[in-house]
Amino acid sequence: MAAHQLFVRMYYEDTDAGGVVYHAQYLAFAERARSEALRAAGASAASLAREHGIVFVVRRLEADYVRPLRLDDLVCIETVLLERRGASARLKQILSVEGEHRATLTVQLAFMRMSDGKPTRLPEPWSGVLDRLA
Repeated sequence: MAAHQLFVRMYYEDTDAGGVVYHAQYLAFAERARSEALRAAGASAASLAREHGIVFVVRRLEADYVRPLRLDDLVCIETVLLERRGASARLKQILSVEGEHRATLTVQLAFMRMSDGKPTRLPEPWSGVLDRLA
């Protein structure tokens, strides 16, 4: 499958009075794109929590804002797996408008048991689900 793409339109609610998208909205859009990438790869975060008691938590996030997103932009968010380790994964998410790079987010996710908040490995076939994003 490789990289996953999600397209999101920028609305008034996402912007300031000048029509520039709030920096925090980039995080919300990236979260949606990660969720949709998992669904496209064959699973969902909700099913992982429901069936295995495991959740993804953001452990580290780096955001590089290159150019602002603006009102009415149709943004492509590309999500790709950079690395998967025992109890974590690192993904890169590139936001662009008509091929023009606007921002890059690098996100490290930890896999955590809901019961005690401790790190844990993903059960099979979940490892394969994430690998489809590589």
